[in-house]
Amino acid sequence: MTSHEPARGVLRRARIATSLLFLLFGTALGAWTSRIPGVKSHLGLSDGLLSLALLAFAVGAITGMAGLGRLVDRYGSTGVMVPTALLEGLLLMPTAYAPTLATLVLALFLFGLAHGTLNIAMNANALVLQRVWGRPIMSSFHAVYSIGGFLGAAAGGLCARADVSVGTTFVSVGGIVVLMALWAARWALPAAMMPAVERETSAGAPAKRVTRSFDLWFLGILAMCALVGEGTAADWSAVYLHESLGSTPGFAAGAFAAFSVAMTVGRLLGDRLAARFGPVNLVRFCGVLASVGMATALLIGRPVAGIIGFACLGAGMSCIAPQVYSAAGQRDPAHAGAALSLVVSLGYVGFLVGPIVIGSVSTFTGLPAALGIPALLVLVVALSASALRPPGHRGTRTSLDSDRPRLVPDADG
Repeated sequence: MTSHEPARGVLRRARIATSLLFLLFGTALGAWTSRIPGVKSHLGLSDGLLSLALLAFAVGAITGMAGLGRLVDRYGSTGVMVPTALLEGLLLMPTAYAPTLATLVLALFLFGLAHGTLNIAMNANALVLQRVWGRPIMSSFHAVYSIGGFLGAAAGGLCARADVSVGTTFVSVGGIVVLMALWAARWALPAAMMPAVERETSAGAPAKRVTRSFDLWFLGILAMCALVGEGTAADWSAVYLHESLGSTPGFAAGAFAAFSVAMTVGRLLGDRLAARFGPVNLVRFCGVLASVGMATALLIGRPVAGIIGFACLGAGMSCIAPQVYSAAGQRDPAHAGAALSLVVSLGYVGFLVGPIVIGSVSTFTGLPAALGIPALLVLVVALSASALRPPGHRGTRTSLDSDRPRLVPDADG
């Protein structure tokens, strides 16, 4: 046994721990979204009142990302992600038992608050692991999140089909989430083995006003442009195929399924592609694939083309967010929490607001023309991919910092 094997084992367990957080993050959200109709029926809510409750979750998530996410820079990513992961499971449960709209709004706000904070903490921890791993691994975490979303939605859908109550569903899923969080807590990267840049800030180093950086704001805008497409696919893909192209409801549902599968596959391949071609070239290619594929499908205007177009959109978008988040964290590794708070929050705004804009524009132009907006925005991301280069870097291809802290040499994945 070499002297590096114990450290390598700790590092591998830490990667599994962070993967568990991304998995439970997606699972909890997937379970919640799949049982929204059950919550609506239980309280007898109108569409408008349900929208108010859903807005509470969004406000809580943005508050967590933009505000509480900064706690990562003071207490370290591990110190924030473990308790918020536990809260992710625990706070899912009360949303099923809220007796009134007011209590549902409060429950969803708190659930969103934990969800948003965990989003920043686990991404910051993933960046720490990527630095010590020595090569790109960020996309793999986001792939696990996509898988978790599918598993949570599938579990919720099966429970609904079997007439299992929403409360039983959320207690079961929430309990599993808590168990995964406890497992992650045991294997998370110990504070003593964190790179020096994070240990110093978690010990109380003063925070810089990184949110004043134009670079970070621009990266946030790129994340916003990209995530407009994800929100649009979730809300409008089936509507487009069914109402605009005349497909059956079952076939129309395949559009978002194709988008989701293509995104997951793209993220599973993303780390190897980033290591081989560099983040800038990867994002350029992905943006062009998403834009051209979606635009071509809209011009053809046939159901099969629509399925292929949304698959191209998913595949193209799969690697953009992980690379943008990685670039944001590399701007100032000692204050990655504040950087991610800004960039991820702006991206989430695009995810929320994008579908609303598409719906509003479609009332004047029709839905096919309105769906050209995400295709155009992701092309903007492709043309702006050079923003992912570290400041002062003249080459096209970027890589992890050459002076990154290393726990072990050449840790293989």
